[in-house]
Amino acid sequence: MVKSELAARIAEQNPHLYAKDAEAVVNAIVARMREALVKGDRVELRGFGSFSIKSRDAREARNPKTGGIVSVKSKNGVVFHPGKGMRDRLNSKGAIV
Repeated sequence: MVKSELAARIAEQNPHLYAKDAEAVVNAIVARMREALVKGDRVELRGFGSFSIKSRDAREARNPKTGGIVSVKSKNGVVFHPGKGMRDRLNSKGAIV
């Protein structure tokens, strides 16, 4: 599911909302999550999971094409940890594999 599909589904399930309003809500939520992550905060959605920042140290790696050593700079990435409720639903007997 992509962001536009999420907004469309929210608008469909809430007939009192216009599609553009549902899209604005989804965009606002994603923007706030992005701002929190950029600040280094953790974002937790109860029953779904949490997003946090993980920093990776600088290292030396190999170029698979040439076999030469390449220097990789340190960088940050977003990590998602599913919550217990989400893990339980994903691992239930009726979950699609």
